[in-house]
Amino acid sequence: METFLLLASLLTIVGFLMIPVSRRLGAPFLLVVLAIGMLAGEDGPGGINFDSFGLAYAVGGLALAIILFAGGVETRVRDLDRAKLPALLLSSVGVLITACLVGLVGIWVFGIGLFEALLLGAVVGSTDAAATFLLIRQNEIGLKPRLESTLVLESGINDPMAIFLTIVLTSLVGMDVEPNVTQILEFLPMLLLQFGLGGVFGIAGGILLSMMLNRLNLSKGVYPALAVTAAIGVYAGTALLGGSGFLAAYLCGIVVRERMKAGVSERVIEFSEAMQWLCQIALFLMLGLLVTPTSLPAVWWQATVISLALIFVARPMAVFACLSWLGFTVREQLFVSWVGLRGAVPIFLAILPVIAPGPLSVGFFNVVFVIVVTSLILQGWTVSPMAKLFGVVQPKPGDETEKPIKDTPEN
Repeated sequence: METFLLLASLLTIVGFLMIPVSRRLGAPFLLVVLAIGMLAGEDGPGGINFDSFGLAYAVGGLALAIILFAGGVETRVRDLDRAKLPALLLSSVGVLITACLVGLVGIWVFGIGLFEALLLGAVVGSTDAAATFLLIRQNEIGLKPRLESTLVLESGINDPMAIFLTIVLTSLVGMDVEPNVTQILEFLPMLLLQFGLGGVFGIAGGILLSMMLNRLNLSKGVYPALAVTAAIGVYAGTALLGGSGFLAAYLCGIVVRERMKAGVSERVIEFSEAMQWLCQIALFLMLGLLVTPTSLPAVWWQATVISLALIFVARPMAVFACLSWLGFTVREQLFVSWVGLRGAVPIFLAILPVIAPGPLSVGFFNVVFVIVVTSLILQGWTVSPMAKLFGVVQPKPGDETEKPIKDTPEN
């Protein structure tokens, strides 16, 4: 245990020390942490042999729940009012369109069956909350309020659709059945359960937690610990009942932020941000350790083709289908298309088909890993420059070099 704790702490410290380095290089911080994990793994100088996909799935779920709760705590409801409809469309219809288009490319590239191709599309169909929160908010790009809220809210609530599609298609691939619309429709109650229970328990849990935080007379350091612990309970309880624990954790954070009294909110927000950083680093280090780099060349070109199709075709088509009639400009839609960041969630979801009964093996995980790395390199490295290129950055107060932009309902 002491050896494990020493290695874990040293790797995490290195991750924190790389924050200023990644900023200086302009590289996505999560990509840097992922590289550290790979260097520490079995094919790197670290030589750590970690191949427990089951453990990675369990720990990854916990880390993502904390990340989403922290993202919710950092979100103000008033900032989301104008973003609810576009975010809901992107997180449901957008994910479905993306999954189908990527699936079609997967059939052509790999020559695989329909369900396996759609499963690949479903796994990479959702944007990643950890990557989006980090690159959009913590880098302080300065996007227009409606645009930023749409991107952040979409990344926080699109997991239920991706998880639903992944579970359904993993089951269908494992059963080795011919494509049948009737069988697919039988899974629709699961989708309603994912969204319904996730929404109900997330809001109810947030109300109950905020009541406790406001009424209990505790030591100041106890409030944030209680908040994070309760959020984990909301995530786990919702998941046990068949709902989306990730959606519940995110909504719980939003409700808590809105209802907490002033003296408590600052401490909960600061502690949640600290936990968010820790979980992001730990999660990406673990995923870097899990992959075997020497096995990636076998799938790199196919995965790269699919990644390029996702970035330049599938994501833009899904975005324009969802947002073109909601008052977003073409430049804004192009930027939303570009910030379809893939990160921990697709890699996390790619573990499920590997550990589930069926024909899919570690090769499936490797394909998704390459897709995510390509996304982080192409998109994550260029978020700020693309925001300036598309003209979606708000001029800073007192900046006389740019004309002021009026804050209209469309912006």
